[in-house]
Amino acid sequence: MKKTLAVLATVVALPLVAQAQKPVTKTDAVELTAKIEAIDHTKRMVTLKDKDEVTETIHCGPEVKRFDELKVGDTVTFRYQESIAYSIRKPGQPSGLPTTTGDPKVVRGQGAKPSGTISQQETATVTVKAIDLKVPSITVLTEDGRTASFKVEDVKNLNNVQVGDKVEVTYTEAFIISVK
Repeated sequence: MKKTLAVLATVVALPLVAQAQKPVTKTDAVELTAKIEAIDHTKRMVTLKDKDEVTETIHCGPEVKRFDELKVGDTVTFRYQESIAYSIRKPGQPSGLPTTTGDPKVVRGQGAKPSGTISQQETATVTVKAIDLKVPSITVLTEDGRTASFKVEDVKNLNNVQVGDKVEVTYTEAFIISVK
């Protein structure tokens, strides 16, 4: 399931992730819905088509335990939950949070139709580019040169943080897949 969700996130949801990396607004998630157009049970391939008529074919490995329950015409929803910053602190300061491993956590849905959630919590040292106290959110420059924005769970986490500061941010992202 972990591999399959990672593949789904990569192949189908790249536009969602790119969209989510824009400056954070008050929205909580980005969602993409597609219909199952074809299923190759032998090769475990599913062809999806979204509202813009974009077609993608994805492989569902043996980790997808409920593959045989999928049907042509089913609607599949992919939801990317925006990154949420739980802790922002100067490097070396204690976070007050449990140590994060960075390993994705996978939870299979128990409903009538197949579903699953993959989430990950990570900590990174970044440089603050912008702070928006209204949302609240923070925009940062990562060590590898990317810009990312995160909603901040508690505005108090932004106390004593200024543009240009190097800080450690602990954040969570989630990717949810459900079939209707």
